Amino acid sequence: MRRIITTTLLTVFAAAVPLVAQEQTKTKTKTPPKSATAKKSTAPKETQAQLKAEAKVTEEAARATALTAVPGGKVASAEIERENGKLIWSFDIKVPGKSGIEEVNVDALSGQMLSHVHESPAAEKKEAAQEAKEKKAATKKPETTKP
Repeated sequence: MRRIITTTLLTVFAAAVPLVAQEQTKTKTKTPPKSATAKKSTAPKETQAQLKAEAKVTEEAARATALTAVPGGKVASAEIERENGKLIWSFDIKVPGKSGIEEVNVDALSGQMLSHVHESPAAEKKEAAQEAKEKKAATKKPETTKP
C-alpha cells in the first residue's frame, strides 16, 4: 500500500514539475524589465474639478461632519481625492494647544465619516514629504526608453 501511494505521489510530482517550470517561464516573459516597472503610470490623473463633479456631498457638508469629530478644531487643509478606490474628502484639522493634526476622511458619496486619525508632527512631516515627492514625480516629463 505504501509503495502505491509513493509511486502515485512521485508520478503526480513528476507531472507537475514541468508545468510549474512552464508557468514560471510564461511569467518571466510577461514581466517587464525593472526599469519599466519603476515608472509611474502615464494615465491622466483626475483633477480636483473632475472629482468634485463626481461627489454627491459638498465640501461644506463634509467639513461640518469632520468638525463634529474634532470639537474646537480648525481646518488647516482640505482636498478631495480617490483613496483605495473610494472618493473622499480629506481634512487636516488643527486643535489649539495640541501637537500634530487630526486627519478626518469623509465619504464624498454618502457623507459618512470613514476615519479619524491623529498624526504626530513627525508623521505629518513624513506624509508631507511623501506628497511633495509624488507631486514632483507627477510633474516630470515621462522618460523615453530605447528599444
